[in-house]
Amino acid sequence: MEELGLFPLPIVLVPTERIPLHIFEPRYRELIDECVATNTEFGLALSTGDGAVHEVGTRARVADGLEVLEDGRMNTVGEGGERFRLLELTTGRAFTTGLVEPLVYEDEPADQAELERALELFGELAALAESDVDLPDPASPTFDWELSARVDFGVDPKQELLAMTSPRRRMTGLVVVLEASLEALRAEQLLRERAGRNGKVSPVDPDVNP
Repeated sequence: MEELGLFPLPIVLVPTERIPLHIFEPRYRELIDECVATNTEFGLALSTGDGAVHEVGTRARVADGLEVLEDGRMNTVGEGGERFRLLELTTGRAFTTGLVEPLVYEDEPADQAELERALELFGELAALAESDVDLPDPASPTFDWELSARVDFGVDPKQELLAMTSPRRRMTGLVVVLEASLEALRAEQLLRERAGRNGKVSPVDPDVNP
């Protein structure tokens, strides 16, 4: 158990993922300054509108330098590392802190068929979106996280995946959200096509006999 400086945000960071961070509150500028000076990590945890913080978060490090603007605001990139379980919030610092412990993993490897299905779905999704995003290596031990980091499927499903301690169940869940994302993108593109026709169906060619 250790005390960790926390950065509550309305986003989810998964292991291996990199996200841009714009830090403007003085207390969190202090946290990032301290992490850079001591080469330590901070914890990124999903916060909700009522100020609550989710129990499972991700340790993060400043991965791409630190830009400090004239007014003190900061721009940097945070990279996700190991996950943690928040036991309780603590006090004594300007920024949010909490007692945390590592998340305990279950020894349930991902099913190979579902791993292949997840990769197939991701390829279809990238092709449909005409995205040039690279395909992660399915042999990578962090394949599920690398895949999760490449798709924007919403905060709640992403937090659910983050909190799962079983690689098998996480891969199953990843397949489900990838299928939902693919279906949603297909529906969105269909609506765009219909909008391009002003919502009208092309009439039958009068020169063509039934």
